[in-house]
Amino acid sequence: MKILGLILKNIGRNPLRSILTALGTMVLVFVVTMVWSVLWVLDLITAEKQENLKAIVTERWSIPSRLPFAYAAPISDGAVRQPGDIRPDDSMTWQFYLGSLDPKNLTRDSFIFAIACEPDKLGRIENGKFVTMMDGLESLSPKDQAALLEAIDRLKANRQGIILGYNHLANINRMTGDVRDVNIDQLMGKRIKLFGIGGYKGLDLEFEIVGVFPAGRYDNLGAFHRDYFNNALDQYPQTHGGRKHLLADRNLNLVWLKVPNMAAYNRVSAQIDQSPSFQDPAVKCETASSGMAAFLEPLRDLIWGARYVLAPACLITLSLVIANAISISVRERRPELAVMKVLGFRPAQILWLVLGESLLLGAGAGLASAALTYGVINWYFDGLRFPIGFLDRFYIPINALGWGAMIGAVAALVGSFVPAWTARSVKPAEVFAKVA
Repeated sequence: MKILGLILKNIGRNPLRSILTALGTMVLVFVVTMVWSVLWVLDLITAEKQENLKAIVTERWSIPSRLPFAYAAPISDGAVRQPGDIRPDDSMTWQFYLGSLDPKNLTRDSFIFAIACEPDKLGRIENGKFVTMMDGLESLSPKDQAALLEAIDRLKANRQGIILGYNHLANINRMTGDVRDVNIDQLMGKRIKLFGIGGYKGLDLEFEIVGVFPAGRYDNLGAFHRDYFNNALDQYPQTHGGRKHLLADRNLNLVWLKVPNMAAYNRVSAQIDQSPSFQDPAVKCETASSGMAAFLEPLRDLIWGARYVLAPACLITLSLVIANAISISVRERRPELAVMKVLGFRPAQILWLVLGESLLLGAGAGLASAALTYGVINWYFDGLRFPIGFLDRFYIPINALGWGAMIGAVAALVGSFVPAWTARSVKPAEVFAKVA
């Protein structure tokens, strides 16, 4: 307790230096926390699971994947052909659609990327439990879950309904001249027309907004009923001189499958790969984590740089900041340290005195920085807007509180070890000789 009292007294002896050191620590811990939060999410979605995992079935030799819609039912059934074959626990088809709110002014804000799917697969209640095929929606708060289920019910009742992400709603607000914050209630029921672009040119669809995805992963996504999409493709020849749309025969992009464990995945994957029904075009089945890793491959260098260059550089800088502050403190206190040795303080006690001062300052500032980052980013800004691939917004995990304290503590110990060893090695005779 006496050592702790001395540590607190030493920190308060030069408040300006302590405050500046703490602020420097907080800034660098903030940067590392932000970087690690993004990497934590990317690691989470690319980590291989052993139970309750998902698989993606896509075209084997082409990007983007384009499969005949006739593949949907047999793939969803796991390509079952023989007794003993197993079926997936659940499945979901995705048909992509890219449209623009303004065909004359093609900007990023006017684009809406949406998937045509089965509404029930977005979310439903089974045996009192919320079930979804969409990653990231299984852990919604009760309030968000209830709002999403209401939107899905409206989507099932209205084939031209669409559920949009927050960013799309904000863009619709801006394009109609409303620069205020998004008012979801006012946008419900609003009708919009999307003009197909790229491979979807000529396929113009009209929608009614029936809901919004919870803020987070799906801010840049829309979802609508696959029956409306397929009916629009079937009716396309009637308004285009009998010509089929280019995507009429290849409009299924991928199929999600849910299986209970890796053994079941291997069985289902083999059934699909060996099925003679999926040879023209050929398909491939891979785990969702492998598919996500492949999707993020173009960002590999950026992710590598953040993990192995930016974060370590911040940690090294933080250690140097703390080392500099503690070194100045030790040099100023050499006579005092010499007196302490004369009074009976052992070298180990002086070592821990200096290390404890640095540790308390670094860990405390790191924890404070992480707590502020968690509160401000998650509650005030509603997530970190940092688009990476299909991800638009990142939240700071509660683990960040531990990260902050750990970063500050480790950097403090590393940075203060040499000054602490110097303090431990102070020789009273040499100090008093200089004073004399």
